[in-house]
Amino acid sequence: QVQLVESGGGLVQPGGSLRLSCAASGSIFSIASMGWYRQASGKQRELVAQITSGGVTNYADSVKGRFTISRDNAKNTAYLQMNSLKPEDTALYLCKAVFTTTERNLRFSWGQGTQVTVSS
Repeated sequence: QVQLVESGGGLVQPGGSLRLSCAASGSIFSIASMGWYRQASGKQRELVAQITSGGVTNYADSVKGRFTISRDNAKNTAYLQMNSLKPEDTALYLCKAVFTTTERNLRFSWGQGTQVTVSS
């Protein structure tokens, strides 16, 4: 059993910043990648940013230059620093981890999400 717990969401004015955290715990041998996705009301879930265990990152075009993903492998935690936030960034932000279990099975898991609202 693996759990992902996100935190750091909230209400922020346009142009503001937030830092999201995603902590993974449970029967994890290693984490191959961690990613942040978002789902706005009435829209499909989309990838925001992803980072591999080796530190290779990938971003959606809409957030390049504004968001930065990082991870602490020792803590099994990923972070998303979000700067210059726009109203269109408003969404439920969810964390996804792809990992190998202690039984050496490849699995993935989602967190419950943390709401980010950008509004004046």
